[in-house]
Amino acid sequence: MKKFILTKETKEFKGIILHRIQAVKTFGGVLKGEKGGWIEKEENLSQFGNAWIDENAQVFGNARVCGNARVSGNAIVHGNARVSGNARVFGSAHVFGNARITKNAWVSDFAQVGNAKITGNAWVKGNVILNKDKFILKKGVFFLMKSKKEKIREIEIDDNFVILVSEGII
Repeated sequence: MKKFILTKETKEFKGIILHRIQAVKTFGGVLKGEKGGWIEKEENLSQFGNAWIDENAQVFGNARVCGNARVSGNAIVHGNARVSGNARVFGSAHVFGNARITKNAWVSDFAQVGNAKITGNAWVKGNVILNKDKFILKKGVFFLMKSKKEKIREIEIDDNFVILVSEGII
């Protein structure tokens, strides 16, 4: 049995027609009848597990949200990006390209992640861009905490690695 349907409510984003989703059964904190975020096609959100797209979040292209992952707020996930496991993408975060956000990783605020793998208990937060060979801090500073594994060259961030970008910290 399906867990969600595409409603007749649509909107256009950069020439792409997105459909509002609605839960057709209760699962993982989502109530039957609850409206969610926006997807281009059913394949963007798995019908299995507790994955959900909420609020004004948008997922399109070949991007996929699965497992117990959540995309919420004004977050945008597109391209061939995958959000899986217990991962969270929220705020005004932007995940694109071949990005992989998995396990317990979080991407939030205005962070942009493309063609990078964020996994374990990593958290990318603030005004930062991670895109393959680029590591750009738009404003502020970053902190690395409890890092067990870091390959910035390949942008693979794992195990309790936190990138925090804040305008108010010197």
